[in-house]
Amino acid sequence: MKAQVLALLFAPLLSGAALAAGGYTGPGANMQITTVAAALEAADDTPVMLQGQIVKRLKDDTYEFQDATGTLEVEIDDEDWPPQAVSEQAKVRLSGEVERHLTGREIDVDIVEVLK
Repeated sequence: MKAQVLALLFAPLLSGAALAAGGYTGPGANMQITTVAAALEAADDTPVMLQGQIVKRLKDDTYEFQDATGTLEVEIDDEDWPPQAVSEQAKVRLSGEVERHLTGREIDVDIVEVLK
Protein backbone atom coordinates (compact mmCIF):
# COMPACT_ATOMS: atom_id res chain seq x y z
CA MET A 1 0.00 0.00 0.00
CA LYS A 2 2.77 2.45 0.91
CA ALA A 3 4.56 1.69 -2.34
CA GLN A 4 1.43 2.52 -4.34
CA VAL A 5 0.95 5.81 -2.51
CA LEU A 6 4.60 6.76 -3.05
CA ALA A 7 4.35 5.82 -6.72
CA LEU A 8 1.28 8.05 -7.12
CA LEU A 9 3.04 10.94 -5.39
CA PHE A 10 6.22 10.73 -7.46
CA ALA A 11 4.73 9.79 -10.86
CA PRO A 12 4.03 13.41 -11.89
CA LEU A 13 7.56 14.42 -10.95
CA LEU A 14 9.08 11.76 -13.14
CA SER A 15 6.86 12.25 -16.17
CA GLY A 16 8.40 13.52 -19.39
CA ALA A 17 6.34 16.71 -19.30
CA ALA A 18 7.63 17.63 -15.86
CA LEU A 19 11.24 16.99 -16.86
CA ALA A 20 11.05 18.91 -20.14
CA ALA A 21 12.66 22.33 -20.10
CA GLY A 22 10.93 25.29 -21.59
CA GLY A 23 7.31 26.09 -21.08
CA TYR A 24 4.85 28.07 -23.15
CA THR A 25 6.40 29.87 -26.12
CA GLY A 26 3.30 31.16 -27.94
CA PRO A 27 1.81 34.66 -28.12
CA GLY A 28 2.19 36.62 -24.93
CA ALA A 29 4.90 34.35 -23.53
CA ASN A 30 7.67 36.96 -23.67
CA MET A 31 5.79 39.90 -22.20
CA GLN A 32 8.45 41.68 -20.22
CA ILE A 33 8.54 45.10 -18.59
CA THR A 34 11.18 47.39 -20.14
CA THR A 35 10.64 50.79 -18.45
CA VAL A 36 10.65 52.11 -14.89
CA ALA A 37 7.18 53.61 -15.41
CA ALA A 38 5.77 50.21 -16.40
CA ALA A 39 7.61 48.45 -13.55
CA LEU A 40 6.04 50.84 -11.02
CA GLU A 41 2.60 49.60 -12.15
CA ALA A 42 3.47 45.92 -12.64
CA ALA A 43 2.35 42.98 -10.53
CA ASP A 44 4.63 41.14 -8.12
CA ASP A 45 7.12 38.73 -9.77
CA THR A 46 6.72 40.30 -13.24
CA PRO A 47 9.95 39.87 -15.25
CA VAL A 48 11.78 43.07 -16.17
CA MET A 49 14.69 44.08 -18.39
CA LEU A 50 15.52 47.74 -17.82
CA GLN A 51 18.16 49.95 -19.45
CA GLY A 52 19.47 53.10 -17.83
CA GLN A 53 21.84 54.15 -15.03
CA ILE A 54 22.34 53.19 -11.42
CA VAL A 55 22.58 56.72 -10.06
CA LYS A 56 23.32 56.14 -6.37
CA ARG A 57 23.59 53.67 -3.55
CA LEU A 58 20.84 54.05 -0.97
CA LYS A 59 21.85 51.40 1.59
CA ASP A 60 23.49 47.97 1.71
CA ASP A 61 22.42 46.31 -1.57
CA THR A 62 19.70 48.85 -2.48
CA TYR A 63 20.36 51.37 -5.27
CA GLU A 64 18.43 54.00 -7.19
CA PHE A 65 18.00 53.18 -10.88
CA GLN A 66 16.94 55.72 -13.51
CA ASP A 67 15.76 55.55 -17.09
CA ALA A 68 14.01 58.06 -19.32
CA THR A 69 10.63 57.31 -17.66
CA GLY A 70 11.58 57.67 -13.97
CA THR A 71 13.45 56.21 -11.01
CA LEU A 72 12.95 53.29 -8.70
CA GLU A 73 14.84 51.23 -6.13
CA VAL A 74 16.65 48.09 -7.18
CA GLU A 75 18.19 45.40 -5.01
CA ILE A 76 21.48 44.02 -6.32
CA ASP A 77 23.29 41.28 -4.39
CA ASP A 78 27.10 41.27 -4.46
CA GLU A 79 27.25 38.15 -6.65
CA ASP A 80 25.03 39.76 -9.32
CA TRP A 81 27.44 42.60 -10.18
CA PRO A 82 29.60 42.30 -13.32
CA PRO A 83 33.37 42.01 -12.88
CA GLN A 84 34.01 45.59 -14.07
CA ALA A 85 33.27 48.69 -12.00
CA VAL A 86 29.97 50.50 -12.66
CA SER A 87 29.78 54.30 -12.27
CA GLU A 88 26.67 56.48 -12.17
CA GLN A 89 27.29 57.44 -15.82
CA ALA A 90 27.52 53.84 -17.08
CA LYS A 91 24.57 52.59 -19.12
CA VAL A 92 23.44 49.22 -17.76
CA ARG A 93 20.84 46.57 -18.47
CA LEU A 94 19.19 45.05 -15.40
CA SER A 95 17.32 41.74 -15.58
CA GLY A 96 15.17 40.63 -12.69
CA GLU A 97 11.63 40.78 -11.36
CA VAL A 98 9.28 43.20 -9.64
CA GLU A 99 9.05 42.93 -5.86
CA ARG A 100 5.84 44.51 -4.58
CA HIS A 101 5.88 45.89 -1.02
CA LEU A 102 3.38 47.84 1.06
CA THR A 103 5.29 51.06 0.43
CA GLY A 104 5.93 50.56 -3.28
CA ARG A 105 7.85 48.42 -5.72
CA GLU A 106 11.49 47.58 -6.28
CA ILE A 107 13.34 45.32 -8.67
CA ASP A 108 15.12 42.22 -7.43
CA VAL A 109 18.01 42.16 -9.90
CA ASP A 110 19.45 38.87 -11.11
CA ILE A 111 21.86 40.16 -13.78
CA VAL A 112 23.67 43.50 -14.25
CA GLU A 113 25.18 44.04 -17.71
CA VAL A 114 27.28 47.07 -18.64
CA LEU A 115 26.33 48.30 -22.12
CA LYS A 116 28.81 49.85 -24.50
